[in-house]
Order: sequence, then structure tokens, then C-alpha cells
Amino acid sequence: MYPSSLSARITLLALLSASTFYFLYKSRRRKNLPLVSFNPNGDGSLDALSRRRGKLFFISQAGTSRALAGRLFSRLASNGLPFDLVDPQSYEPEDLSKESLVLMVASTWEDGKPPENGRFLANWLGESAADFRVGSLLLSRCKFAVFGIGSGAYGSHFNAVAKDLSVKMRALGAGEILPLSLGDVDKGDVDGIFDIWSEKLIAVLKGVEDSGVILENGVGIGESENESDGGFESDEDGESGGETVVVDLEDIAGKGPSRKSGAVAQINGKANGTREMVTSVIRTSLEKQGYKIIGSHSGVKICRWTKSQLRGRGGCYKHSFYGIESHRCMEATPSLACANKCVFCWRHHTNPVGKSWQWKMDDPLQIVDTAIELHTKMIKQMKGVPGVTQERLSEGLSPRHCALSLVGEPIMYPEINALVDELHRRHISTFLVTNAQFPEKIKMLKPVTQLYVSVDASTKESLKAIDRPLFGDFWERFIDSLRELKDKQQRTVYRLTLVKGWNTEDIDAYSNLFSIGKPDFVEIKGVTYCGSSATSKLTMENVPWHSDVKAFSEALALRSKGEYEVACEHVHSCCVLLAKTDKFKVRGQWFTWIDYEKFQELVASGNPFDSGDYMAATPSWAVYGADEGGFDPDQLRYRKERHHKTNR
Repeated sequence: MYPSSLSARITLLALLSASTFYFLYKSRRRKNLPLVSFNPNGDGSLDALSRRRGKLFFISQAGTSRALAGRLFSRLASNGLPFDLVDPQSYEPEDLSKESLVLMVASTWEDGKPPENGRFLANWLGESAADFRVGSLLLSRCKFAVFGIGSGAYGSHFNAVAKDLSVKMRALGAGEILPLSLGDVDKGDVDGIFDIWSEKLIAVLKGVEDSGVILENGVGIGESENESDGGFESDEDGESGGETVVVDLEDIAGKGPSRKSGAVAQINGKANGTREMVTSVIRTSLEKQGYKIIGSHSGVKICRWTKSQLRGRGGCYKHSFYGIESHRCMEATPSLACANKCVFCWRHHTNPVGKSWQWKMDDPLQIVDTAIELHTKMIKQMKGVPGVTQERLSEGLSPRHCALSLVGEPIMYPEINALVDELHRRHISTFLVTNAQFPEKIKMLKPVTQLYVSVDASTKESLKAIDRPLFGDFWERFIDSLRELKDKQQRTVYRLTLVKGWNTEDIDAYSNLFSIGKPDFVEIKGVTYCGSSATSKLTMENVPWHSDVKAFSEALALRSKGEYEVACEHVHSCCVLLAKTDKFKVRGQWFTWIDYEKFQELVASGNPFDSGDYMAATPSWAVYGADEGGFDPDQLRYRKERHHKTNR
């Protein structure tokens, strides 16, 4: 017979669930596995899908919450719902951003404080929610539910921990799939309320298909009330446009779709968050431009310089400046969406835009696997092309560099750190470009080989005119992004794209920006003319000569009063590099190149390191003013016949 008193029932439940938990504990310990089977590195070392498993946390002082969580764990398992039973004391809170589904059974202790095992997690959530740099989208991919256990005798502190967890999770963008439920041990109704809540929870997890969160067995769950009503952000004026589900920037006003668009799938009146970033129209447009679309939001494309060096006809400016092997470089992006509408966009605004991640999200391991697969297929198509040797073709089939700069804003992808980790695990270097509108993302970014921030203008007015950002506080975001760059220990770059008539005048204002981010390098490149379109009125008149870029670069170096000098140039790309003199000029010789093997060793070690630890000597032909103009003499110079001025 089931015991009638609350204490007896809890004791019995503790014994029953403890046996289940003990079996789990012993079985995992025998296999030398942690109880928390998540995979922070995405490297396949544990179950490849472990990060998709739900997490069931127990925040417990006297064992009540732990016992109830153990019972729920068993019920979930019997219903085919895979979860990990987690003691938060052994969990890294920052990994919450990787979770899809989190359940919490939480007790409140004296004075409304969390029990010891949940204190760090609760404090981290509180600090993160209060930190404006973290932002309200940190946990936007995570769905959650909380059950609280408390005593009515605590008065205003009744179930304070559970209530606070719910508030803080929502403040960080997580979606609550079930209303907060609270049990009072003084009333003796904890078991009954918990059983009702558990039944509702299981019904939600099992009852909705094809929605935002996918568990290991393919079961999905719906969106919650605090989830954004729509998938896209509109411009500053707040106006809405048509009923399309993805914003195409052919509309120069950048008006987003209505947040009440009927095209959004609805579950219980709430958006289900399954919308894909790339619509069929955008997919067709990008594929015509040579893109290979990966999943629902990523892309890869073979660069003309990759093909050029495969043929022995020279590498790109990154080969001259930093020593990458252009024929072994993969150009990709995990996010085709962007938060700017730049006048020089080389995709004529055919990619989607948005201020935050609101789309269906693909797994980083899947993105890397598919990107390499598609890239190598494109490399194989170069077999038999004149100049392509078997040696270079074989090397090209094993990419060693990834330029995360194809299009869009890579840093918007919530799993960017896991993606970078996976590339590094495969000994692929990372060159990541961000458009300086997500400072909180820069702050949280793990070390990459080289981190770029686009500095397209030097004043608020000119930045608004040339980048046409979606954010109303774009200038503050821009400056904060530069500040975050200063704290990075690895190689950092300001990337300037010069557009005559738009951003080439105020050299002093550019110089003033140097002191904010203290970049290691400044790349100064003339804009590439990509033809006219309805979204851009740029003409060849806006494209600077290489002599213009050189004059601008020399003037900018002069303003730095010796802090930076002109180090390299690549005439073909109309590009010049400034480098920090005290770090990269050693006894009169430049060290702008990268020791890639050393970088991978440093990353693998897990120890702190800085940009000086993996620099390498720059060859004489790449140095500014050399006769070769940055062209590798080991390559064969091929000059196309041109019918216009050649004094660029």
C-alpha cells in the first residue's frame, strides 16, 4: 500500500529512484563516462547526438528534488524520451547555449537561496541576464520547463529559486514550453502536483511533431509564449512589408515581413520556429552564383583564387600577407543572413537579413562535414584543367584553411564556437570576418586563427550611409565590437573596403579608431565592382586605383606615428596591409605570415597563447614595395588581355 504521509512517500520515492540513479551512475563509471554526456567540442568523442539529448537538472538540498527528478527521468525514458540526469554542480553553465531542451526540478533553501549544488548555475544565469553584453538571445535555441519545491512557511521566499530560474531563462531568450509549476511541502501536495506536471510535460514532448527542438529520437516540441512572434527583424522604422517568409534585400527599404504573417506555422497559436533561412527563391538565386547550399542556412563556394593557385597562376592576398595556400582554402559561411545592407554587397542583397537568429538551426558537425564534401567535389571538377597538376589537386582535396567570410554574418550562428572547434580538430585554420554589429558574440568567440572586423567607415553618418545597418544603435554596436577586439589574444584585423566618393576622405577619423580596438593588422582594399543592380548604384568610378589605396594606406600609417607601418601589398587585389611595428617587425624583418602547425598545436594544448606565438617570417616578394607586387614568384604569372587603362 502506498504510504499516506508525505515524508514516508518521499522516502520510498527516494529509495526507488536512487536505485535507478545508482545503476546509471555505476554503468557510466564502469565505462569511464561522465554522468553528463554532452559534447562541448562537437568532435564525435562521445555520442554524436549527445548534445541533442535533453538535460534534466535537480537542484536539491535534502534529496527531495533529486528523488522527483529521478522519477521523472525514469518516466521520460519509458516514453522513449532521451535525457541526461544532471547534477548542476558538475555542469558548465556556459554550455546551456548548446542545449535544445532543459528541465529543472528545483528546491528553495533558507532565505530564498538555491541549494549548494545549484548555486553556481543560478548565479551564472542571474549575472548573464543582467549583463547587457550577453544579450537576450544567448539561450534562444533552448526550450525549458521548471518545477519548484518549496515551503509556504518561507513567505515571500516561497519557491523563489524556481521562480527566478524561470525568469532568468526567459530573459536570456529560452522558451518556456510549460508554465512554471510549484509544490508546497507544507500542504502535502507535492507528489500530486508533480505527477500532473510530469504528465503534461510528456504530452507536450510527445504530442508535437516537426517543430523547433529535435530530440535524439526525432520528437519535437513547440515554441513558447516568450518566443519572438516572427522570424525576422524589421528596419528602425518598424514598418512591415509583404508576406514572404524570408527578407530579400531587393527591397532597398529592407522592410521585413509581418510578424503576424500567415506563412508562419502555428501550434496553439504560437510560432513553431521551424522556418528555414533559405527559401527556394533565394536558394535558386545563390546557386546560380555558384553557391552550394548546406542545410537550411549555410553555404560554400569555390573561390577564383583557389582555382587560380590550383592552376599555378598565383594565390590571393591572404597567400601574400599570411602564407595561406589558396588552393587548399575553403570559403564558407554558417549564416547566409546579415544585419547590414552594404552598398558594395557583392551578392546584390540576394541573401536574407535579420537582427537575431530566428531560424531553424543545423548541427555544426553536419555543416563542416557537408562543406568539406561539397568543396572537394568542386575541387575534383578541376581535374584535367590546364595547369592543374596531380600534386596540387591532391593537396586541394585536403583543405587546410577556412575563410568564414563568404557572405552574411558567420558570428550570428549560435553554434559558431562548436563549428570553429570542429575545423580546428581537423587542422583547418579559421579566418572569420564579422560586420561589427554583434559585440557580445565577439566577446564569447573562442580563439580563431585570425579575427576580422569590417570597418567600412570612420564616422556614424558615413557608416549608416555605406553599411545601411538594421540596428538603430548600430554605431554603439560598432564601437563596442572594436573594444571587444582589443581583448582578444589571437591575431586581429581591421578590414577597410575603400569606396571612392563614400568613405575615403576622413583619414584622421579612421586613425582615431585604431586606439579603440588595437588591431594587429589593418587590411585596406579597394572595393570590387560587381556590376550594377537595383540595390547598388556603384560604378567603376567608385573603384579606387591601386595607387589610391597605397596613398591612403601610407597616410594612415603616418597618422599612427610609427605604431603601424605599411608591411605588404597585393597589387592584383588592390590591397595593402598595415602591421603593428612592435609586434611583427623583428630586427627589420616582417613576420606577418602564420605558422599554421604551431597554431594548431597551441589550440590543442588548451593553454593561453597570443598572436606572437605563431607568427612566421614574411618572404621578400610579399613585402610592400617589392618588384613582385605581392605575386609569388613560384607561380606562373598569367595576364589577361585588357582593353582599358593598365596603370592601376
